[in-house]
Amino acid sequence: MDALNTDKKRKAKTINDVLVVLLPSVADFKILKEQNWYRIPVKTAPKTVKEKQIEYIAFYHTSKFDKQLKFTISYYAKVTSIEVVARKELFPDESSLHPKAKKMYYKISISKLIPASPPIYSKRPRRILFIPTTTEKFFNTIKLERPEINYLFNDSPLENILFQKLLEENIPCERQYMTTVERSKYVLDFAIFCREGKIDIECDGDTYHNEVHQIHYDKARNNELTVHDWSVLRFPTHKITKEIDEVIYQIKKTINNYGGYLVAEDAPPIYTQMGKQGRLFS
Repeated sequence: MDALNTDKKRKAKTINDVLVVLLPSVADFKILKEQNWYRIPVKTAPKTVKEKQIEYIAFYHTSKFDKQLKFTISYYAKVTSIEVVARKELFPDESSLHPKAKKMYYKISISKLIPASPPIYSKRPRRILFIPTTTEKFFNTIKLERPEINYLFNDSPLENILFQKLLEENIPCERQYMTTVERSKYVLDFAIFCREGKIDIECDGDTYHNEVHQIHYDKARNNELTVHDWSVLRFPTHKITKEIDEVIYQIKKTINNYGGYLVAEDAPPIYTQMGKQGRLFS
């Protein structure tokens, strides 16, 4: 199993009725607007699609779009039906000799597109796969003055606890951030970007991460990320649920050791207040 799939396997099981998907091209956007459907290959479809649980689908625009749309979720829609069809049924004008003519897709039919106002933006460019979430989280995010993509993730109760605390401490982070190291792709629970390095924060559920094969995998993963300028911090369940202040202290200490965090690629570093156990680095 590759590194990306192993990372995903350990996430907590949740039932989500909203799915954020990638809108890769202007041509796909045109299909949405004119024909009211979106496609996902059967082999790569998330569980919520296979079990027909999604009530809403939202669309993340890639760098292929103009400045106003790219790296935002600017539209969503109510799902009206989900069916499995061959590509030749989706694109009847294509040649029957097309190499993907018999490939099977989930055809997700939608009602009219609804503008997300304001759009949900990504602070850093990212190429997502899927973000399953709940209607509560999705619509609560849209109501925010500055809605951003990190509020949508709903993979793990532990991650939700830590994310809420990071928000309270005004520590900017990216949730479920995908990075490529050599030939491996990893999804980091939290990524923090600093002037002199990068921090990967992992929330380790006690049951899964105590398994022998996972211990070996985590060590190998840590080593590979460390070689490529990532500092890896791992916190087990009891640390996050019972000692969250100590967790935040360790995170702040690491941020300051790496020269302060960056709120944007061209922004000056910002140092974190360490409180009684430390000092403000400058």
